[in-house]
Formats: sequence, C-alpha cells, structure tokens
Amino acid sequence: MALPLLLSLLALLVTVVVAAGIGSVHVAPSGVVAAVGRGVARLFGEAAALDPATRVADTIVWQIRLPRVVLAATVGAALALAGAAFQGVFRNPLADPYLLGAASGAGFAAAAAMVYGAGLPLLRGWGVPGAAFVGAGITVMVVVALARRGWTVPVVPLILAGVVIGSTLSAATSFVLLAAREQATGILSWLLGSLTFASWERLAVTAPLVLVAAVVLLASARALNVLQLGETSAAQLGVPVEALKTAVVAAATLATAAAVSMAGVIGFVGLVVPHAVRLALGPDHVRLLPVAAVWGAAFLVLADLVARTVISPAELPVGVVTALVGAPFFLALLRRRMGAA
Repeated sequence: MALPLLLSLLALLVTVVVAAGIGSVHVAPSGVVAAVGRGVARLFGEAAALDPATRVADTIVWQIRLPRVVLAATVGAALALAGAAFQGVFRNPLADPYLLGAASGAGFAAAAAMVYGAGLPLLRGWGVPGAAFVGAGITVMVVVALARRGWTVPVVPLILAGVVIGSTLSAATSFVLLAAREQATGILSWLLGSLTFASWERLAVTAPLVLVAAVVLLASARALNVLQLGETSAAQLGVPVEALKTAVVAAATLATAAAVSMAGVIGFVGLVVPHAVRLALGPDHVRLLPVAAVWGAAFLVLADLVARTVISPAELPVGVVTALVGAPFFLALLRRRMGAA
C-alpha cells in the first residue's frame, strides 16, 4: 500500500506546483516553490523585502492561484473518496457521491439562495455555499428517513428514495431557473461547477470537514472489505452492518456536501476515479480509499487547469471538463470490464 500511495502523493505535489504556475502570467515551478515558502514565512511574521517583480509573482501564486489549486485538490479528494465509499457500502460500481440526492439538494438550495436570499442578512457572505451545504445534508437525511425500516436502512429503498427525491429537487431547480431568468446564468454556472471564488477562507472551512469525513471513511476500510461478502455474512463475521452503513453514508455525505457547497456540482470525479484505482490496485478498500482521494485531487486540479486556460481569458465550467474527460474514460473502463468478463 505504501509505495502506490507515496508515488501518488508525489505526482499530486508536482501537479499542484505546475498548475499554480500556469496562467496569463507564467511562473516557473521553482518560483512557485519559493513563493510558497515566502508566504508561509509571512504567516509567522518573517516578511522580507522584495523587489516589485517578486512581489507581483508572490501575489499571483499565494493569493490567486494557490488557493484555487488547493481547493480543487480538496474538492477532488472529497468527491473521489465519497464515491469509493458509496460504491463499497452499496456494493454497486455505479454509485457516486450524488446517489442519495446531495447534488440536487445543494443545487436547489443554492439556486433559491441566489434568487430569493439577497435581502436576508443570514445569507450574506456565505449565503450560497452555506445554503448548498445545508440543502445537501437535509436532502440525504430525508432520503435516509424515507428508506428506514425500523432500525435498519435497506439499500434498495435507500437508492430509490435518493433517485426520487433527487429528481424532484432537480425539477424544482429547473423551475427556479425559468422563474428567475436574470440570475439564470449565475445559477447555471454554479450548477456546472466553478472554482472561481476560491480563497484561503473558503478552504479553511472546507478542509476540516473533508478531513473529518476522511478519518471516518479510512477507519471503515477493513469493515467495507468484509461487507463485500454481503450484509448477512458480514454480520456473522462480527461487523455491525447498520452502524457501518450509517457512519459511511454520513461521512461520505459530509465530504460531498462540503465539496459541492464550495465548488458546485462537479460530475464524474467520484465515479471514474475509484474505478481507475480499482483497476490499477484492486478492490481492497484499505488501499483503494486513500489512493482514490489522491488521484481525485490530481484529476480535479488538472481539470480546473484546463478549464481556466483552454479558452483564456474566459473560463469553462470545470464540471464540463470533467464530463468531457470522464464520460469517454468511463465508457472505456466499461468496455474493458465487459471484454474481460
């Protein structure tokens, strides 16, 4: 496990450094590393006198590009980790982070906040991200409540409830788009995914939530391996199946809600990346979950790099890039899987 994870982390680090240097003003990788070092030193009050060119490069890297790149890595890791966890707990390779309606709930809440929340003091500043986070969480709680049977949550009713509630909220979001045509462009841009408003403040809110979710999911890895034998067999082997499902769904939902609230609805990361890792390293969740998080981070950093440079100075929604890359890749994976069967 250690070698693939270490190599993946090294590749992610290189990807972050390179992505932080590419843009309308190019900064060499050595310049990015130096700017990061000076930025960290400033946090501890060790500011040094800089020439104007170096000061401009530091501002570009530290204040503009690096928060966006690190937020992209955090969101990508959260979505890939949540996708791998959902695929494990539902024993379904087609499961993704949005299976239980988190994206639809976040999208509807964000759209409603954009249209109807401008005059509400509670929604100022963090209004859209906060509304999206709450919307995603409430939606999944409603789905779980609808599927619950006594003390158990059967998988099939849970998935069906997620599909129904998600479709209903998607329709409601479409109605909001039609009813508020002035804000339709902004809503659609958010729904397609965007990291334009990345900042260290947003990252400081998102990263701890993703970290908490990651700790819970990684701690559940061995139990998820046993769960692949079936719920009855897992229970006979001593796995608390219902507690495991509750913990995994809650943690994966927390990661998904945090990611969606900061970057909008970015598809295919949580579906394609776990499949790619599974093909490369096998189905062991002890290895699959951490490597999927790292690969998801690298994938979204690269996708965002394409999104902000391919038609510069304009930007593509990052969700469009992940779909254009992820859909053919996923079809190729399916074809390979069917050919090997």
